[in-house]
Amino acid sequence: MFRIGVGYDSHRTVEGRKLVLGGELIPSTVGLKGHSDGDALCHAITDAILGAAGQGDIGRHFPDTDPQYRDADSLELLRRAFAIVRNTGFAVENLDAVVIAERPKLAPYIDRIRATLAGALDMSADAVSVKGKTNEGMGEIGRGEGMAVHAVALLRKI
Repeated sequence: MFRIGVGYDSHRTVEGRKLVLGGELIPSTVGLKGHSDGDALCHAITDAILGAAGQGDIGRHFPDTDPQYRDADSLELLRRAFAIVRNTGFAVENLDAVVIAERPKLAPYIDRIRATLAGALDMSADAVSVKGKTNEGMGEIGRGEGMAVHAVALLRKI
């Protein structure tokens, strides 16, 4: 049995904060504002895998109203979400994600991000796809005021 989950997340960019995407530190003049480390890629993937397993979303398990998650490592939250998914009898078969941002260009970091995500989800990096796209200068993302991520996960019953 297979299940598909969709995840989405977005955050505003802010000066003076590190940019973390997929658990990797990316050189940038801006980071993502958030209660945790702001890793929108991990957040979207977390929602995708939890949703596919019928286990709600990131806010249900790791609410931003809970002080214990302030500045939390989102890769660790993804690992914890994966443990929930695994306990319901599913494994992640593959992931596909799109990071929408005008800058920085992500191509030099994609392989490292894929490997990090694969390690957190006990899967092969060749089953993880991460793509960087721009918004062609349109809207808030196009002006560099934020980033957004769409993610899709395929789970299989184990």
